[in-house]
Amino acid sequence: MNFSLYIAKRYLFSKSSNNAINIMTLIASGGVVIASAALFIVLSVFAGLKDYSLQFSSFVDPDLKLLPIEGKSFVFSDNDISIIKSIEGIASYSEIIEERIIIKSENKNLLATLKGVDSNFLNVTNMDSMVTKGNWITPESNDVVSGWGISNNLSFGILDYRKALSLYVPKPGKGQSSSLKSLYNSAYVNNVGLFDVNEELNSEYVFSGIGLAKQLLNYKENQISALELKLSPNANESDVRAQIDSSFQNRFNIKNRAQLNNALFKMLNTENLAIYLIFTLVIIIALFNVIGAIIMMILDKKKSLNTLFNLGTEPKTIRSIFFWQGSLMTMVSGVVGVILGVLIVFLQQSFQLIMLTPELPYPSRLNVVNVLIVLATIFALGVFASQIASRRITKSLIQS
Repeated sequence: MNFSLYIAKRYLFSKSSNNAINIMTLIASGGVVIASAALFIVLSVFAGLKDYSLQFSSFVDPDLKLLPIEGKSFVFSDNDISIIKSIEGIASYSEIIEERIIIKSENKNLLATLKGVDSNFLNVTNMDSMVTKGNWITPESNDVVSGWGISNNLSFGILDYRKALSLYVPKPGKGQSSSLKSLYNSAYVNNVGLFDVNEELNSEYVFSGIGLAKQLLNYKENQISALELKLSPNANESDVRAQIDSSFQNRFNIKNRAQLNNALFKMLNTENLAIYLIFTLVIIIALFNVIGAIIMMILDKKKSLNTLFNLGTEPKTIRSIFFWQGSLMTMVSGVVGVILGVLIVFLQQSFQLIMLTPELPYPSRLNVVNVLIVLATIFALGVFASQIASRRITKSLIQS
């Protein structure tokens, strides 16, 4: 065994004759344990919150979405349908039309996004499970399903025949006209359901049948805005993307669920990084205690160090003893802290110790990556702190 490492282990697990140094060492180790446990718990809780925030996107967004590279719509022919059906890994697809509209209820107007969907849409997403009041739209009808935000802003409910609900879409072309009918395509609709996903989507989307959307936009029979795909359980997304690119060269921009929620993912990742940096600063502060404890141990062991020096041990070797001692202290404390953090997160998942609401436990997720991140952070900073402390050892200090 390495001489420096052997002596460092003896110093680490043996008590000093000075009780104050023993207390300081325990405080330093305890600080690292608490800081590492806190970092792991926070990262696990944030991972749980991230999963909770993003779980609704799986109900609304498809696995893959094909958008035209140029323009707002494209023609999807029978030959294109045959190609999509032949691509391995695609379980189902749905034709989509999306466009900004004006929705009017009595004397109130609101800008919204109309999403016209075909009868296969519910095989691609689980949007109908987000309908909290009423029912999903009936195919080939003038039914719509609105978000709760739109319903509240325009003061309408479901099957509210007392209030006329109209959709307006500007007609393509130039020029001005005093006639509303010459400027807009319009349709009277029946709101048959209300969905609740999140505040943004609730105030943005209105779902209708694809036939109604084509009528409002004057689209051709095979003209659509996007194609949404559901992949097979064992499908490889990269392979499916490659097959689509090969079959439809330079026609589509392919986006997965993360890319469709790009702004949300960026925000969550930024918050995650900020939290990690804040708690890393806490660990750095805790490691100042480790530096202080090592320096106190150096002063306490000065007679022993002088003996080692007189026996021929070089100052470099003596420095490495305390470098190893400080490194081992932070590593052992970091591992204990991570184990404590894993235990707390496990208990939260199993017994729901802390509640976010009376019905919802605080979300958390055990993640091996978080374990590695915490251990790597503790080990790296601990080695750096030990290096700083061990540099205090000089030949003059040993001989004094």
